[in-house]
Amino acid sequence: MRVIPVMDVRQGQVVHALRGEREHYRPVTSVLTDSAEPRAVAAAFRDKLGLSEVYVADLDAIQAAHSGRWALSTRHQEVLTSLAHQEGLHLLVDAAAADVPSALEVLATGASQVVIGAETLTTWEAVLALPAALPAGRLVFSLDMRAGQVLSRCPQLAALSPLEALESLAQAGWWEVILLDLGRVGTGAGVDWALIAAARERLPDLALLIGGGIRNRDELHDLKALGVAAALVATALHQGRVTAEDIAALKRDP
Repeated sequence: MRVIPVMDVRQGQVVHALRGEREHYRPVTSVLTDSAEPRAVAAAFRDKLGLSEVYVADLDAIQAAHSGRWALSTRHQEVLTSLAHQEGLHLLVDAAAADVPSALEVLATGASQVVIGAETLTTWEAVLALPAALPAGRLVFSLDMRAGQVLSRCPQLAALSPLEALESLAQAGWWEVILLDLGRVGTGAGVDWALIAAARERLPDLALLIGGGIRNRDELHDLKALGVAAALVATALHQGRVTAEDIAALKRDP
């Protein structure tokens, strides 16, 4: 199972995400680095934890999408390009892309994969069009949730339960999906084990990435035992509750 560190970036700084309440996010404080600058935080993930795959959420682009005026900021385009090309990192980028042109624009920054978030997606047509237009390995869907409910600007998607949504995504050709509970993000409250177990049983061929509330190394090992493909982690890394030794053991142990 992969461990993927998360960087939520706003106005050029990495911020501490908490319960999806973005108006309250503040620059991150970390045992890994004294800086909240994205390149410094990403370098700390790579050099201190041995993690070269990073999930980046461009909160400025996500906010712009909610306002109906989506655009990648020049500042964040430069950051993404630097991380991908100069630092050689594998980036999964959520910048509120919601159709084929915007997804291609994100990939043009050097991102390895573009994340299509349910929260900012507006049409079901995009759910169907994107897997047909782009290679499967370049796409990840983020099923954004809060308190067990799917969050989406797309009415068809918002009307589904998380399991129904996963089944519909699999039928539409998506093979890698993030289960992201925004209400758990940054809390260390733990993940929704019942939902994860049900998803693994119903859709065993779907690659699941789990984000939101991951506590510690024990929870990572339990996710691995369930057959989860990857865990998205931020707060537990910055607080030292998951260490380089824990990550090495996760890779080493069967």
